[in-house]
Amino acid sequence: MTDKDPQSLIRVARENGQHDHIEPLDLGQRVRDLRKARDWTLEQAAKQAGLARSTLSKIENGQMSPTYDALKKLAVGLEISVPQLFTPPQKEQVNGRLAVVPSGQGMLQATTTYEHELLAETLTKKTMLPYRARVRARSMDEFDGWVRHDGEEFLYVLTGVIRLYTEFYEPIEMRRGDSAYYDGSMGHNAISVSQEDANILWVTSLM
Repeated sequence: MTDKDPQSLIRVARENGQHDHIEPLDLGQRVRDLRKARDWTLEQAAKQAGLARSTLSKIENGQMSPTYDALKKLAVGLEISVPQLFTPPQKEQVNGRLAVVPSGQGMLQATTTYEHELLAETLTKKTMLPYRARVRARSMDEFDGWVRHDGEEFLYVLTGVIRLYTEFYEPIEMRRGDSAYYDGSMGHNAISVSQEDANILWVTSLM
């Protein structure tokens, strides 16, 4: 754990190299809202995530910035993906919505295995979470278990070659233009098997 403000985890990276801060997301409040939406006590949520109750309490109160390890445990415990932890809570209903994200100007969230670029992050009440990912992992050993979450997920390979591992199927090698659609609750991970890091588009349902 670090003592950095968890709100500093979220920023927009501009193509010109400058970093403009957007309205920060209160990660602690987000975690608390997700927990309460499930009618879980701190003890229940901590047990689900495999974290100490005191650790979860500090995260919710903004007294501790979680490591990526802790974020993964929280996501698994809450049955969502890590990027969904950083999706702003839904607010007012908006009609005729449009979000255009120029290349390279999505919300960046780097991890040890993936480098996520969240797209359309300005829209509230989304039913889908689209994001690009640079696949850094080269081995399943780099993951701390399966990624699993509610909803369904669509994967499309943009560049490079990946190997998609799923809980109930044999590994599948996928190249540029290949796609897969699967249940998010089924454990899944992707690694790059090309010389360069592979790039993929992921779209996760939020309903």
